[in-house]
Amino acid sequence: MDKLRRVLSGQEENEELGLTAQVLDATTLSYSTRVKWFVICFAGGILCSILGSALLFLPNGLKLFAVFYTLGNIAALASTCFLMGPLKQLKRMFEPTRLIATIVMLLCLILTLCAVFWWHRKGLAIIFCILQFLAMTWYSISYIPFARDAVMKCFTTCLN
Repeated sequence: MDKLRRVLSGQEENEELGLTAQVLDATTLSYSTRVKWFVICFAGGILCSILGSALLFLPNGLKLFAVFYTLGNIAALASTCFLMGPLKQLKRMFEPTRLIATIVMLLCLILTLCAVFWWHRKGLAIIFCILQFLAMTWYSISYIPFARDAVMKCFTTCLN
């Protein structure tokens, strides 16, 4: 458990840095605080996504859906910053294994809001929300060892 705490808090890499590690240790949140804020932020993200889905059927509900769904995904993504720290999260987001998923996910977040507020294209907003979901899922499973391989194997098996 201590090894997991060191990896999630980034202390494992910081032990080699000496004085920098001491400065980082003095300014970081405790492990329990990180976990609490992760849960709060992640649950808030899920709540926003569910609320957005419920608001979809109201007048102007598509705008509310797009905003709440996008905020929910941003909150869920930001929740992992509490576990790893924002800099380590950004470094991991743009690693070669996650680069395409990260770019597609961030692009879909922006394009969803553009489709609703500037272009006024409801169908396009729904497509971008679906792509948001798929990109976020693909991005999320990239953190699970061999999960992408398993998903691809299931997908190719189902197609044959």
